[in-house]
Amino acid sequence: MTDVLTEISTQPLSAARALEFTRDARAGGVAVFLGTTRAEKRADGVELAALDYEAYGEMALKQLDGLAARARERWPELLSVAIMHRTGRVELAEPSVIIAVATPHRAEAFEACQWLIDTLKAEVAIWKKEVWADGEGTWV
Repeated sequence: MTDVLTEISTQPLSAARALEFTRDARAGGVAVFLGTTRAEKRADGVELAALDYEAYGEMALKQLDGLAARARERWPELLSVAIMHRTGRVELAEPSVIIAVATPHRAEAFEACQWLIDTLKAEVAIWKKEVWADGEGTWV
């Protein structure tokens, strides 16, 4: 049985919490991905100030749970998975998403972690708005 932690929160995310959740003596590989807000500029030179995230909470949580179940089907030896996403304002260098997985071997941990973030971005009901230093916002 895979241990699963999924959450959507307006509070800052904790990588330490995700790591502690995936801690397992049977795990030879724990892979962690932190998706952070990166500094960038528009073509006109205006800098990104932050990202705003919105989610259809109930649906998004069900989708995160579904991703964890699908990952378990793809990687039967998956020991634990944590998928955490933030909503609201996320400042530069802060994580908006954390994914952590534990497996007996490192290759599966890397593969599962990458599959989870790629699939989350493609399928889960979470939306991102770029907030620029000049006050403009762009949904992406």
